Amino acid sequence: MAKVISTLFISADGVAEIDPDWHFPYFDENMGRAVTEDYDAADVLLIGRQTYDSFAGAWPDRETAGDVDAPLAKRLGDMRKVVVSRQPLEFSWRNSELMKGDLVDAVTSLKADADSKGILIPGSISVVQQLLAAGLVDELRLLVHPVAARRGRRLFDDGDTAYHLSVTATEVFPTGVIRVIYSPTEAPAKAGSDEVGD
Repeated sequence: MAKVISTLFISADGVAEIDPDWHFPYFDENMGRAVTEDYDAADVLLIGRQTYDSFAGAWPDRETAGDVDAPLAKRLGDMRKVVVSRQPLEFSWRNSELMKGDLVDAVTSLKADADSKGILIPGSISVVQQLLAAGLVDELRLLVHPVAARRGRRLFDDGDTAYHLSVTATEVFPTGVIRVIYSPTEAPAKAGSDEVGD
């Protein structure tokens, strides 16, 4: 089964809706390496319409310009891109396609595709939230910035059930950014103050 990996830039107070004012001052070669490693783990991009519009509005021009990020831009262009949208779309970026049918069903099929190495979701908060609720996210790869954004959309929405996570890797960058990789796990045994003791 292919892994579904969510990769997000996030603030210390859980905001995953990027504001360039708090994101870019912390972007360095370490974060660039981490992002490259995330893309190394997948051959399919799963993205929402807004993320697609943002990517398609920037990366093809960067590839054409041939600047320092042109190799990554070419790589993104060459990857299969599955776009989640309730409306029909016209695609200007190569290797882009509209997801057919229900999100959970479609991602379940993508995971079972023997030809797929991994499915990466960059950004696309609403897509990640739906797949977390369905139990289909295998890894959350978060780059936690040392800033409390105090406004913006948070990764974890309100709900009745807690998401329990195990830490599989951590790394602290000189900028103060913490890279943490979580995998969903079973809830721990119930405990109260009596079990915890002093």
